[in-house]
Amino acid sequence: MIAGTQSHAHWRIRAQAHMTSEAYVWIAAGLGLILASFIGLVSLRWPQDRPIALSRSTCAGCGRQLGVLDLVPILSFLALRGRCRACAAPIPRRYLALELACPALAFWAGSVREGPEILFGAGLAWALLLLAILDFEHFWLPDEVTLPLAGAGLFAAWYIPHAPSLLEAMIGCAIGFGFFWGLAFAYRRLRGREGLGGGDARLLAAAGAWVGWIGLPSVLLWASLSGLSLVCARLLMGRTIRAEDRIPFGIFLALGLWLTWAYGPLGL
Repeated sequence: MIAGTQSHAHWRIRAQAHMTSEAYVWIAAGLGLILASFIGLVSLRWPQDRPIALSRSTCAGCGRQLGVLDLVPILSFLALRGRCRACAAPIPRRYLALELACPALAFWAGSVREGPEILFGAGLAWALLLLAILDFEHFWLPDEVTLPLAGAGLFAAWYIPHAPSLLEAMIGCAIGFGFFWGLAFAYRRLRGREGLGGGDARLLAAAGAWVGWIGLPSVLLWASLSGLSLVCARLLMGRTIRAEDRIPFGIFLALGLWLTWAYGPLGL
């Protein structure tokens, strides 16, 4: 058992030695540019049950299939001035925003981590970005994203030397899900209606997998503070907050997970 562990650690060290952290950052940024349009496509088509993988991108205005020159990240949008070359219909601004955000998140991951961990962090950021968009627009945190994200966190705990141990990640995953599931159950019994969606519990479980059980309080603190900040901002703008108003808490959980992963648990 000891020999197997030493062999695994030696393999990880050799894999990390082949490339510098700067190379990992640029690889992650390039992947971010490629995946940005896909994330935008998924966030638009998936909630509408429209095909994603086997369908060519088309203009929403005239239905024309987009060519290679229409799909070059950032440059195509700027060259076309944000409009379709055939019908001049506006191109959704989310694509440009995502094409800027995804590489930026990769560079952010590179500013706080080294080696292959940068790729893990960039992948985490992109998944959280997709979840935040879906929750903001549709109050939806799909299991198809949250459950693989939890699995990726457990794999990262096994692979990355300085991450929480696999045991800490597994405990964090269980506590994260159990905590929100218990809150949702208690709220439903007391108020007779849903208060927390199941997606929130699974996202917090994924958070526990990525930052371990010791990082969960920080995730929840960041999420609560950011959520309260939004509520206060709405009140300052004169908007009424009603008890039945829904808040996409997954956005704040995603932010809390990212900040805790990037900078560690608060106070430690």
